[in-house]
Amino acid sequence: MNQLRAAVAAASRRLADAGLLVGTAGNVSARAGDLVAITATGVPLGACTPDDVTVVDLDGTVVEGALAPTSELSLHLGVYADGPAAAVVHTHAPFATAVACVLDTLPVLHYQQLTLGGEVRVAPYATFGTAELAAAVRTALAGRSAALLANHGSVTLGGSLDQAVENALLLEWLCQLHHRASALGTPRVLTEEQQLDVIRAALERGYGSPKGLRE
Repeated sequence: MNQLRAAVAAASRRLADAGLLVGTAGNVSARAGDLVAITATGVPLGACTPDDVTVVDLDGTVVEGALAPTSELSLHLGVYADGPAAAVVHTHAPFATAVACVLDTLPVLHYQQLTLGGEVRVAPYATFGTAELAAAVRTALAGRSAALLANHGSVTLGGSLDQAVENALLLEWLCQLHHRASALGTPRVLTEEQQLDVIRAALERGYGSPKGLRE
């Protein structure tokens, strides 16, 4: 598990460098079989090391590490119980948190949002670290790779740790885009038909995947 703990620590530092994690606020985890490597509570995430990452089983019992896991452990474990996610990222990123303080959903202004599943739901506010919050986030994530937490932050998941991090970065960009568009006027939302056209085009062209040059 040393490699997974190191990967979670590196992901935390990357997110902190990008401004999505500040101080000890936020948490990152990755799953390998029946074990989950997750950042410990109270750890400065911008300087996270493998020793700051704790390993637990799917019941939340610590099996490796000297520090108590994050207070949002139940949220992470709940997400893993619901589907095949390999990693979960929870941030207090500034634009995502700002949007979550105002909107009930983040509408689709840009087609890249469709990679997260479409309109991003905002889970109702609940105190951090509670079963109520974990349940609300799991509901908001149904069929999605991202959710916003009212007056709190964001959660993204992925089929790999890198993907969960990229989804968090994309979500923050989308929230920033909405903020800037709203300052100019009423944002123009993509219609359902336009979104379906994007999906069809992406499937036909293999959008988002590297391709060699054709002779």
